[in-house]
Amino acid sequence: MVARATGLCYRGAMPRLRLADDLRALADRDPHIAAEYERIGVPPDRTRPPGFAALLRIIVGQQVSTKAAASMWARLETALDGAVAAPRIAVLSAEELRGLGFSRQKAAYALDLARRVADGAFDFDRLARLRDEAAIAELVALKGIGTWSAEVYLLFAMRRADIFPAGDLALQVAYQRLKGLRQRPSSERLRRLVEPWRPHRGAGAHFLWHLYANPPLG
Repeated sequence: MVARATGLCYRGAMPRLRLADDLRALADRDPHIAAEYERIGVPPDRTRPPGFAALLRIIVGQQVSTKAAASMWARLETALDGAVAAPRIAVLSAEELRGLGFSRQKAAYALDLARRVADGAFDFDRLARLRDEAAIAELVALKGIGTWSAEVYLLFAMRRADIFPAGDLALQVAYQRLKGLRQRPSSERLRRLVEPWRPHRGAGAHFLWHLYANPPLG
């Protein structure tokens, strides 16, 4: 059953990520970001259109390498003639998905999501009207979606400006590198450390992924 967030609908547009502008705002207040921003520039655009395919792709990418996830997704697109839509997947069997490289658990998550979306039990339009915290709770109520997956969806598909997936290992490593910390911060500590980045934590997350992929030489 999808969790209801009664009374939490946001009346008015949520702040949207504007990566270059938000990063400049962060660089103005954080000299470490300013220095690395000068070196590596604006991160590439990694956003995707919101909806079923974007959320399913996050499920596909859980706990596998980027290469393995891309291969699995390519096989799925080929099998569906490029139309990765909830009604098309809802009628598949778990065995058919496993034949495309899905694990037993991942196939169950994909089918549950597809069937909920296809029969209207989960509504992406409604999700878009919720505040960040309520939207995360709505997503986490789905099978196979934890806090990290929900936050990644809000950041990459919904372009929410102040989302920071602190449980992401790459973000923890990149923040340690950015600030010259002796130890990699835990997710709880990292969430506290980036509080001064509000309301631009989403841009900060994009920048840290960019820094992780482009470490300083030497």
